[in-house]
Amino acid sequence: MGKHRVMVPVDEIDLSAVKYEQEVVQAPSLSGIRLKLFTRILESPFFGSLIVSHVKKQNKMIELLQNTEIPELPMFKPEFPLQEPERGVYIVDELETPEERVASALKCLPDYNPAHSLDENPGTCFRYWTIRDYAHAYRSKLVTPLMVAENIVLALKDFEGKTPPCPLLVSFDVDDIRNQAAASTQRFSEGKEISVLDGIFIAIKDDIDCLPYQTKGATTWMHDVRPVKSDAVSVSRLRSCGVIFLGKANMHELGMGTTGNNPNYGTTRNPHDPERYTGGSSSGPAAIVASGLCSAALGTDGGGSIRIPSSLCGVVGMKTTYGRTDMKGSLCEAGTVEIIGPIASSLEDLMLVYAAILGSSPVDRFGLHPSPPCFPKLSAKKSTDVVGSVRLGRYTPWFNDVKQTEVLDKCRDALSLLCKTHGCEMVEILIPELLEMRTAHLATIGADMHSILSPHISNGKGAKLTCESRTSDALFRSFTGSEYVSAQRIRRRIMYHHLEIFKNVDVIVTPTTGATAPMIPRSALKCGESDMKTTGFLMRFIIAPNLIGLPAISVPIGYDKQGLPIGLQLIGRPWGEATILRLAFAIEVLISSY
Repeated sequence: MGKHRVMVPVDEIDLSAVKYEQEVVQAPSLSGIRLKLFTRILESPFFGSLIVSHVKKQNKMIELLQNTEIPELPMFKPEFPLQEPERGVYIVDELETPEERVASALKCLPDYNPAHSLDENPGTCFRYWTIRDYAHAYRSKLVTPLMVAENIVLALKDFEGKTPPCPLLVSFDVDDIRNQAAASTQRFSEGKEISVLDGIFIAIKDDIDCLPYQTKGATTWMHDVRPVKSDAVSVSRLRSCGVIFLGKANMHELGMGTTGNNPNYGTTRNPHDPERYTGGSSSGPAAIVASGLCSAALGTDGGGSIRIPSSLCGVVGMKTTYGRTDMKGSLCEAGTVEIIGPIASSLEDLMLVYAAILGSSPVDRFGLHPSPPCFPKLSAKKSTDVVGSVRLGRYTPWFNDVKQTEVLDKCRDALSLLCKTHGCEMVEILIPELLEMRTAHLATIGADMHSILSPHISNGKGAKLTCESRTSDALFRSFTGSEYVSAQRIRRRIMYHHLEIFKNVDVIVTPTTGATAPMIPRSALKCGESDMKTTGFLMRFIIAPNLIGLPAISVPIGYDKQGLPIGLQLIGRPWGEATILRLAFAIEVLISSY
């Protein structure tokens, strides 16, 4: 038995006594044959339980979840108080059609000038075409969706033959892509295009349903036990806007990792350096957008799975408020930490895709009472004034706790430029109980995931998982009911801390990750890799938005000396997507012109 600990009620904590505690992850780093051997030992009845118990003890999980008395009531999913309306926004009705919401978001963007966007000089450097670039080119008959589709198909085949292999998609159907593109081309020829998203190519992460494909979660077997009969709600909303779906994007198996490693279909490579990871678990969505093959992608985010790969690949990725998007038709639709969100090469593209997919499920509309969705009026002259009024919260000891000083330097520089240009106020904040927060999140997402896997593991499918997934599930299934309840008590405390912080600031700022893209060990390609220390650096600033459901966005702010992207994370109040979108746009403009 460990030492008994009693936590004081959350509203009685003496903040002056709170000290930042640096995270130290105690776990072996394994890949290749060593990982296979470790997995076999871990799954043995006697030695497995001893190893898991030791890991939990070394990382203070037993101390926090078994030996600590926590006075708060458990909070089993995020609960939000009513929020003040955001400033300088265009409010929409989430019951409007996706096409109507996209049209409203389009009106909020700055004026579009094709002369400043479309450059026909082939000698210029690489530049992403935005959604409005494609829409203008289609309407001007400079190009058709079918012509773009043929180029993308050729590029996908080229990626398949690359050395080393770079599998962006786990499923794609050339005939289906061409048929969708032909239908869009026909609509443009008749002047009947549906929306600005008509003819726009988007990839869907392989844990979100999208016909005609099966959803595998990048496993070798999930499609056998879970047939897909219809599109996920988010996919259906995009389809109604005329989007062309490229296929199912690669991912870390079942989302159970942060690197993007996948021995089943091959590990997606980082477009900035093929010897490095993309980050995960939405590895394929981030990489395919960063490669310029499509304007946007849908990912899921239960523990940074949109924001981490977006940061490491140099694109924009947003985790929405829990319940803002409907999860129906995804593998984690019954989870308590996960959302479906957009990844795009630019903020304006992300905002247009977000406009299409937003809208709570009927259950969440009733239970969470979401604030009306809204978009920042980026086209308004007063938008700059609104940016200047934003108060930024920074917990300096936490902010500075990165593996690479270049990450810290770039984040500081971006915030300094933002404050100098727009006059934002930087406020020093303190966030208590960060270790407790990480532990509560691990127990919560672990329970969510194991509840999905448990019926199939008992039917023999567990042996078909990768070694890393089996290792993770061994930890997840070790959490007892009482430990889970303790984690939910901590969740309520973390919510209280953040709501108190948001009384004095509008946005919390952190690096997105504590390091740039890690190298891919050769031994990890065939059997996988388990490296919790690397995961710790990648997830250091990620957890709060998932555990307590806050919106957050990663925006690229530059590169390290090796040319690897660095992201800055903006965490907003509940339902405060418009504020972080506006701030991210201001940062994007500043960085692009700096």
